Amino acid sequence: MSTTRPYSPGDRGPEPSGASGASEGGAPTTGVPTGAAAPSGAAGGTRGTGGPQVRRLGLRGESGVVPLARDFARQALYAWGWLPAAGADQRAAAEDVLLVVSELVTNACLHAEGPDDLLLACDNKVIRVEVSDRGTGQPAPRTPHRAGRPGGHGMFIVQRLCLDWGVVRAAGRPGKTVWAELGAPA
Repeated sequence: MSTTRPYSPGDRGPEPSGASGASEGGAPTTGVPTGAAAPSGAAGGTRGTGGPQVRRLGLRGESGVVPLARDFARQALYAWGWLPAAGADQRAAAEDVLLVVSELVTNACLHAEGPDDLLLACDNKVIRVEVSDRGTGQPAPRTPHRAGRPGGHGMFIVQRLCLDWGVVRAAGRPGKTVWAELGAPA
């Protein structure tokens, strides 16, 4: 799994340039730019313009951010038709999304100065979770992973559940955005 690419090489349908998630100029042809705000400009907003559906939640200065983020993600999954689950695969996919949201927000709480924003973007094939924070650290799964050891399982869980994940740092501002992508249920 990558920890540096801003976009995954996942199958999102045919690409006009034949590239893997990027046009010839290097910009993404699908998906949401890392760290981008919801196009509606409102926290919790949704975009439904034929592209990915996007929801954004500001978390800076909020208390109880992990359950807040999970509830926000759950509401998005209902709005996008992932919930209520029609079957076991869809239920498992939705639970995986909620777990990844919890792990990324928890990591921002424990290892950064707390999360600033949660961004969720969904198209027909992939859901992207982004958590922005002001931290300088580089998240990575503990190596070697020791299942019996308390703590340190967050990024291992993210790595195991996701198609891909990574970290992007924006030039000119402190902090980073940790992103993860999960496949939509079949």
